[in-house]
Amino acid sequence: MPGIKIGFDAKRLFNNFTGLGNYSRTLVRNLHKYFPENQLFLLTPKANETNDTKEFFDPTYELIQPHLIPGGFWRTFTSAAVIKKLNLDIYHGLSHELPVGIRASGIPSVVTIHDLIYKTFPIDFSIIDRKIYDFKFRYACENADTIIAVSESTRNDIQKYYNIPTEKIKVIYQSCHSNFKQFHTQSQIDEVLSAYGLPKQFMLYVGTVIERKNLLTLVQAINEIKDQINIPLVVIGSGREYLQKVTNFVSENRLEKQVIFTPPILFHHLPALYQHAQMFIYPSVYEGFGIPVIEALWSRTPVITSNCSSLPEAAGPGAFYCNPNDKNSIAEGILKINTQPEYANLLASKGFDYVQQFDDLKLTNQLLEVYKLVLRTN
Repeated sequence: MPGIKIGFDAKRLFNNFTGLGNYSRTLVRNLHKYFPENQLFLLTPKANETNDTKEFFDPTYELIQPHLIPGGFWRTFTSAAVIKKLNLDIYHGLSHELPVGIRASGIPSVVTIHDLIYKTFPIDFSIIDRKIYDFKFRYACENADTIIAVSESTRNDIQKYYNIPTEKIKVIYQSCHSNFKQFHTQSQIDEVLSAYGLPKQFMLYVGTVIERKNLLTLVQAINEIKDQINIPLVVIGSGREYLQKVTNFVSENRLEKQVIFTPPILFHHLPALYQHAQMFIYPSVYEGFGIPVIEALWSRTPVITSNCSSLPEAAGPGAFYCNPNDKNSIAEGILKINTQPEYANLLASKGFDYVQQFDDLKLTNQLLEVYKLVLRTN
């Protein structure tokens, strides 16, 4: 097939620097890398130029922004007309949304649904936000030609809450940034540890500190076994009320030496910390997929994660699975990995073998096949 004109909702690509932004940048970057014959149009209400996004200002991409019309209104209500005027072959909403009027535009569309957290864990959202998300997500699922779910777990949620036919939903897993696939020397790792004043040995948690991510239960598990293990937990992530709840527990139980909260970590330093950690612990109660788990598997680091949601899909045989609501279950995993080096090495080896299925080229080929299928049927 000759090159095709593909448009993307690039709001998160240019303005979000966690999960949805990372997904968007990785997908578009890989599509350009492996299939450069396609024309890629990036539609965004604003474009924030940073080290993470500067490559997308290259003229090989077509950057499309509003003129005079307010960005939020343009993205939701006016961009369908822009998509039609550009005469795109296909349009891809990378983060749960499609513009109103996309079907009337005559341009085939795909939407990626990452999770339905606002349905499954509503405590993280206000009533107004839940109503807005319900309109946007439902509209996108009903009007897209094909839905990409980032896990079987997310596909099941889409069917459950929106009653979408199975055949309309394709599962394409996520990859992570190539930085996590480049191994660091011990001297490079030591430089990073020194830069942040981190200890030589540690366990690692990376993620936003919110209730759903469940850091408090992990810290409670560490409190249970603090006399049996002398390796601290390094926490990388920001938060508000829930973070305060965690730090209060740490203070009340005098765990300052067992739990270390870092300052903001530069993105290019993260792989060194993943690779050096004795174990990576991610006891979230719900994830659309769980990119930090993939980052740990690429790093050959043993993983402890939850036995629910999409996390078994992300970690495969490379993890000790805990009940995230049971501090003793988490503590069991920590002690097992810490005291049984053969078991820890086996997890790391199995995890590294398993994560090869999340190879960039393989996933990008799957994405392009979805585009081709949509074009053949329109």
